[in-house]
Amino acid sequence: MTAKKDLGQLPRWDLSNVYPGLESAELAQAVETLKAKLDALDEFLDAHQISRATASAALTREDIGQVVGDYLDLMNANLKLFGTVRVYISTFVTTDSYNSLAKRKQSELDPLNVRLQRQDVRFQGWLGGLGEALPQMLAEERGLSHAFYLQETLEQSRYLMSEAEENLAAELGLNGTTAWAKLQGTVTSQLSVPFEQDGKAEKLPMPALINLSHNPDGEVRRRAYEAELAAWDTVREPLAAAMNGIKGTAVTLNKHRGRRDALHAALDDNRIDQETLEAMLGAMREAFPVFRQYLQKKARRLGKDALPWWDLFAPVSKSERVYTWAETREFVVSQFGGFSERLSHLARRAFEHNWIDAEQRDGKRGGAFCTYISGVQESRVLCNFDGSLDQTFTVAHELGHAFHNECMKDKAPLQKSTPMTMAETASIFCETIITEAAIANAANVEEELAILETNLIGVTQVIVDITSRFIFESDVLARRAQSELSADDLCELMLKAQKETYGDGLDERYLHKYMWTWKPHYYYPSLNFYNYPYAFGLLFGLGLYAIYQQRGAAFIPDYESLLASTGEGTAADLAARFGINIRAKDFWAGSLKVIEKRIERYLAL
Repeated sequence: MTAKKDLGQLPRWDLSNVYPGLESAELAQAVETLKAKLDALDEFLDAHQISRATASAALTREDIGQVVGDYLDLMNANLKLFGTVRVYISTFVTTDSYNSLAKRKQSELDPLNVRLQRQDVRFQGWLGGLGEALPQMLAEERGLSHAFYLQETLEQSRYLMSEAEENLAAELGLNGTTAWAKLQGTVTSQLSVPFEQDGKAEKLPMPALINLSHNPDGEVRRRAYEAELAAWDTVREPLAAAMNGIKGTAVTLNKHRGRRDALHAALDDNRIDQETLEAMLGAMREAFPVFRQYLQKKARRLGKDALPWWDLFAPVSKSERVYTWAETREFVVSQFGGFSERLSHLARRAFEHNWIDAEQRDGKRGGAFCTYISGVQESRVLCNFDGSLDQTFTVAHELGHAFHNECMKDKAPLQKSTPMTMAETASIFCETIITEAAIANAANVEEELAILETNLIGVTQVIVDITSRFIFESDVLARRAQSELSADDLCELMLKAQKETYGDGLDERYLHKYMWTWKPHYYYPSLNFYNYPYAFGLLFGLGLYAIYQQRGAAFIPDYESLLASTGEGTAADLAARFGINIRAKDFWAGSLKVIEKRIERYLAL
């Protein structure tokens, strides 16, 4: 047994330039300032009688313009401060769910978020009641900085309940969906599992146990899979209760808001239409046979007739490389530099100033994400680094989000509201840069195979597994409209979705019925279908990368302009800047061809 490679000192993120600490006078003062700003906005709304009931009062265009402009200034300032405080506190919760002080402060902040929601509802209702006055103003005031936000707010105002009902829903959410989401996060982050490896018995935090799915030892992977399922079995009832609470609330609120269903709301949130979604999902389903060929070939490489779930993420090459943190940093910064100095400089800052929390530890959330701290105009990245190439790709992916934030930093908060569909653009683009570089720099066939394997593992998750998650969530929401679902029901729906998508690419005896337990996307109170946007981002990002290969450096200014504008346009309009028609299946099929060529190469090796 070879010794594990020392990954080097894995960083924890530094937030000292935001506030000195959770108990600091600076953070306390920021919260008090926020409360005062919320009071000031309430006074403004009251003084100008901003509500749905008073919207029909006669106002001149000048009056409307003044009120709207003043509101935008006040709300943007509040969102900037609230976002800074909220993200600062949440960074402690996501990295240490045992931190009772952080969780208490997060809970104390929740009512302030409700106040923001109530103020937003008042303004939305007022806009919706202005009749043709606002559209006329928007048509005449060309170049209005918040025109898209105002137009979208006006259109979505038709799906508001009464002001009193919306306010009640927001307040009840604190003890309902928000509480259920916190429960899921706490249960999953604090679950540790006894596991023996290399002759040493230890309790592994769940993210570390899940990461063993990448272990080169098949027996370790199998035992980790079995230990994981057994562990989820011990906490499945509270997690099923959380799922029922959150999805049941979504069904109820969408009904009362006049929505067709939760997917209708998700499409609007993501600024796409049903035609676009069906074109993309249709192209993905047509590509499933090629992905199944990859999985079947992988099974044969591992000496098996069919691939069990625990081998889904297995390395197949003998030259599987382990990256130290320093090697990951050098590789990412260097390859980003080949695209643009601005991107490389952003990544260098992230590494040098400890924007990244990479260490795996008990109480820390699994997976990875990037968040933005508007008060200091910096991002922070969470990952669980284990030295694999997959984790190197993950670091590049999350730094892509940080670059997106950098391109938008001069925009006001209300201009930055980017839907998930477009939010994955820069992350996928950056991950593609690293993937292409890794393949091009492969020293031999074995190394090329290892790189292709890592990439295909990831894209199979985004195309095939994401579709299974979409099917699962669709079924859960439909069933939840009729009754609660038991843990067994949820497992049954998950297995059904996996069989429908993976097909004969996997051994049906060994699937993963508990994938619903630990994916936090299912438990976001105000977001449903936090799945298909990943596929949109992957395929849209690949399409943009193909355009970059054609245009070279001339592509970069247009690309950065696109990233800066993702909060100010529909996905179709933004894509049209590059001549892309996202409602046509051909575009999505073209992006999938890039992946299919990699699979063809994998099959040939």
